Amino acid sequence: MDIPDPVSVESVGSFSDEVDVLVIGAGMAGVSAALEARESGARVLVIDAGGRLTCTSAMAGGHFYLGGGTEVQRATGWDDSPEAMADYLTLMSPECDPAKIRSYADDSVEHFRWLESLGFEFTREFYPHKAVVQPGTEGLSFTGNEKCLDVASVAKVAPRGHKVPVPGDTGGASLVVGLALDLLDARGVEVRWETGATALLVDGTAVAGATWKDLDGATGAIKAGSVVIAAGGFVLNRDMLEAHAPDLLAVESNGMALGNTHDDGLGIRMGQSVGGVADHLDKVFLTGPFYPPGEALRGIVVNKLGKRFVNEDSYHSRTSAHVFEQPERTAYLILDSATMVEPAYRFQPLVDGWDTVAEMERGLGIPAGALAETLTAYNEAAARGEDPEFHKVPEHLVPLDRGPWGAYDLTPGKCFYAGFSCGGLRVSVDGELLREDGSVVRGVFAAGACASNIAIDGKGYASGIQLGEASYFGRRAGRRAAPAQR
Repeated sequence: MDIPDPVSVESVGSFSDEVDVLVIGAGMAGVSAALEARESGARVLVIDAGGRLTCTSAMAGGHFYLGGGTEVQRATGWDDSPEAMADYLTLMSPECDPAKIRSYADDSVEHFRWLESLGFEFTREFYPHKAVVQPGTEGLSFTGNEKCLDVASVAKVAPRGHKVPVPGDTGGASLVVGLALDLLDARGVEVRWETGATALLVDGTAVAGATWKDLDGATGAIKAGSVVIAAGGFVLNRDMLEAHAPDLLAVESNGMALGNTHDDGLGIRMGQSVGGVADHLDKVFLTGPFYPPGEALRGIVVNKLGKRFVNEDSYHSRTSAHVFEQPERTAYLILDSATMVEPAYRFQPLVDGWDTVAEMERGLGIPAGALAETLTAYNEAAARGEDPEFHKVPEHLVPLDRGPWGAYDLTPGKCFYAGFSCGGLRVSVDGELLREDGSVVRGVFAAGACASNIAIDGKGYASGIQLGEASYFGRRAGRRAAPAQR
């Protein structure tokens, strides 16, 4: 929780390096910022507390949330526009700065091409099924809440999850970050590994570099015309979680923090040390998806009172966010004998099976008659292909009236959940660090998981937004940080 005191330039006897732009962190945001700063003519140095590809970005499956009419969308027959993309993101993240959403949507096709210029191509194929990450190399899928009927009635539907051509759940983002690192090397930009920033240097009210410490204990200071902080989130800092995002503590008993050792919030705290403020630190991404298979979406999710509280076909972190809001965080996935399947990830334990709904109510501790009432109403509407309460898409609507019935436990601690922090430093659309009054802290920028941009919380999240915004806003920060733009 300690905020490191900034160090005055006048107190530094000598500098280990002097550059135009110092980038702290070599994940997706950092490498994107460094490439753009170098392209703008800046002398750039990148430091990272870990090793090559130990960043959290490299752990991701490789979805980038892109739209507006990308080549993959057009090749697979999907009509999309920047306006439709912005409408959807605004619906999902109403607290986000509209200028950021509009910019991200307007520039999405150009950003798609920039990503491919790193040295790979998204496969021009569409994956039609409900999945967390498509198992093959298809380059496009729905990765958010676009297909939910209550969303489709407001925003034009199009798939925008662009997956890197690496099969399976992992390795895609690692490929992209690796290609960016190779380009930095080819363009003469040093990435200094196992060298972590410890504090920001200041010259008056402006940031002028950073101090560092490496794995061997050596220390020093780097003088820079500007600094881009891309040092990750705070999911591995228990003190910060307790203070700001206690929901993430649920992964300690049965789950996994989606982060690397250095996701300790230091980047956020360094920004605060020079007058920056942080937004949405209480917002998190949490997930324990019960699909695939997609057939699991034919069940209903109820709380300890036997009531539904979310459309079951929503994006998995949205479903999880609603679970965490229920009484005692208790929730169950209910299936009948015709719909019973085993979730592929096996995160949720099967509680039991029961011959009657009344026995199921007793077995789950649900008030007598409550679940029966929920099932009766749901089954009657599902038989008509309707879900007036939560608007589940018709393809997943079937009556659950064929006993016996079974229940999977979605309760945190019993169900395995994974998660990461969403909040970060308040920044402009160009990554400039902002004070509480909206003024800019000169000489310092932030991007990626330590900045607050579009990925504000789990309810509005779609797979690919984190990598998409990290790379896009990282580029904007790097470009703005270069001397030619200052």
